[in-house]
Amino acid sequence: MSEPELPKESSEVSDTWQQAVQAVLGAVLLAGALAMFHYYAPVTAETPQPDDLHKQLQQLSQEVAQLEQQQAMPALVLNRYRGSIGYIFGIYQVGFANQPASIRARVSGTGFIAGEGLLATNRHVAEPWYGDVEAEALIQKGATAMLESLVVFFPGSLTPVNLTPGAVSSTGDLAVLRIEDKEAVRGLLVLPLAKGIASPGELVTVIGYPMGIAGMVAKSPNGIYKRLAYRHNDITAASELAALSLIRPSTTCGHLGDVVGDKLIYDAPTAHGGSGGPVFNSNAEVIGVNSAYIDGFSGGTLGVSVDVLRPLIKVAQKKP
Repeated sequence: MSEPELPKESSEVSDTWQQAVQAVLGAVLLAGALAMFHYYAPVTAETPQPDDLHKQLQQLSQEVAQLEQQQAMPALVLNRYRGSIGYIFGIYQVGFANQPASIRARVSGTGFIAGEGLLATNRHVAEPWYGDVEAEALIQKGATAMLESLVVFFPGSLTPVNLTPGAVSSTGDLAVLRIEDKEAVRGLLVLPLAKGIASPGELVTVIGYPMGIAGMVAKSPNGIYKRLAYRHNDITAASELAALSLIRPSTTCGHLGDVVGDKLIYDAPTAHGGSGGPVFNSNAEVIGVNSAYIDGFSGGTLGVSVDVLRPLIKVAQKKP
C-alpha cells in the first residue's frame, strides 16, 4: 500500500520556514559577533602595547634620574665651586673735605669668580653707599664716598686678596671687581653662566656667607667660637678664620618662584653677608646673583639675572 503523497504546497512552506530560521540565526550570530567586537575593541585599544610600555618605562627612568640629579645638585655645586666663592670684607666712609667722616662703616658680602681676575658681586657690596638713604643724602649735599679697603677671602687661602673697581651696573644691583693679585686665584674655576632662560618652579641653590664673619664664627669649633664670638665684625677675626681654613660658604636650597624682567624671586633663605652669592639652577649653572631679601616673607629672596652681568664682565675685561 503506497504512502499518501504530501501536498506540494506543504513542502514549499517547510523549505521557506527553514530558510527563514537559518536567516534569523545568521543575523543573531552576526549581531553577537558585532557586539563582542564592540565590547572588546576598546579594551584592546586601551591596553598598553609592548612599545608603549617601553616608552613609559623610559620616561619614568628619566624622571627618576632627573630627581636624583636635582637632589644631588647642592652638594655637587658646593664641592665643585666652593673655592671660587669668596667672602668680601671692606671699610668705607662718606664725608666732606677737611672734616671727620660723617659715615664710617664696614661692608660684608659674597663674590664669585666670573672671569680671569674678575669677581662678580652686588653693587651695594662694591659701592656700599649705593642704596643707602643716609649716605646718598650726604652725597647729594656734596659729600664724597670712598672705600678705605676692600678684600676677598677665598676658602683654602690663608690671606685675603685686594679688590679694585671694575664695572657697575647703572640699572641693577650688580658689579664686577678686579682682583689685584691674579696669581693668588690662578687655578680657581670660573663659574659657568646659564645661557637659557630661568623658569619659575625650578630648583635653585644659593651659596654665600650669610651673616658674614658672625655666621662663620658661629659654626666654628667651640674653642674658636669662644675666642672670636665678640670680634665677629673685625677683619682680624676673618684673618684668624682664614688661617684655620674656616672661611667656608654655606648653601641653601629652594624654588624659583617668579621671574620678572631681570629680577629673580625664590625661597632659598639668605641674610646680610650673602649678598653677591651665585644662584645655581639644577644644571649647575649660575642663573643669577643673590641681592636682597624681604623681611617677614620666607619666599621673598631676590636676585639679579646673569643677563645683566654679562655686559659688565665684558666692560671689566677691556679695562687695562
